[in-house]
Amino acid sequence: MSMQLTDIRAQIPEEVYAALEKEGIAELRPSQEKAIKKGVLSGKSLLVCTPTASGKTLIAELAAMQAIMKGEGKALYIAPLKALASEKFKEFKRKYGSLARIALSIGDIDAADPHLAEYDLILTTSEKLDSLLRHHAPWIAYVKVMVVDEIHLLNDPKRGPTLEVIITLLRELVPTIQIIGLSATIGNPKALAAWLQAELVEDSWRPVELRQGIYYNRSIEFK
Repeated sequence: MSMQLTDIRAQIPEEVYAALEKEGIAELRPSQEKAIKKGVLSGKSLLVCTPTASGKTLIAELAAMQAIMKGEGKALYIAPLKALASEKFKEFKRKYGSLARIALSIGDIDAADPHLAEYDLILTTSEKLDSLLRHHAPWIAYVKVMVVDEIHLLNDPKRGPTLEVIITLLRELVPTIQIIGLSATIGNPKALAAWLQAELVEDSWRPVELRQGIYYNRSIEFK
């Protein structure tokens, strides 16, 4: 039997439980159950490699909101694109806006944005975070959780180096930081998990069955 939201009620802040219940979440997906069993709620770093729409974002939300609501520190959500960061900002603001101060920082990469010190959950891009680190933003020391969406972009020749640098710097600045890496496609998940010093969560479950077929002459023949 799948793990139910009620099964973890005692492990998460009541306000977070209520927010998830309001979203209609009753049953946890396989990757979410695995993440909980591997310690996402107790500060363990995770590399989550599961298909698109399999529930990776909720794992990140649980880690971030757990740290914020317990007063352990701030949370960073690093998205690869400004558009994705904006989309997540709107989603998190709707779900958790009454529980945490949520900010979006994707603008001028030459600005230090000192106002971010007042926020609990900050959504940004790797390029912007790199700039904030170069400006020696003092609030970085209070980051407890760092979520890296599309972490497979470490292999991207353009964005990979920046992403690798900010992960390395944050681990040095905050040795106890909890890293949650999310991806649907990682060629070497075990090696990456080892580098991150993270538990690996892998699962093949997807909400819609993936089938292969050939389209020819207005018809599809599935394998």
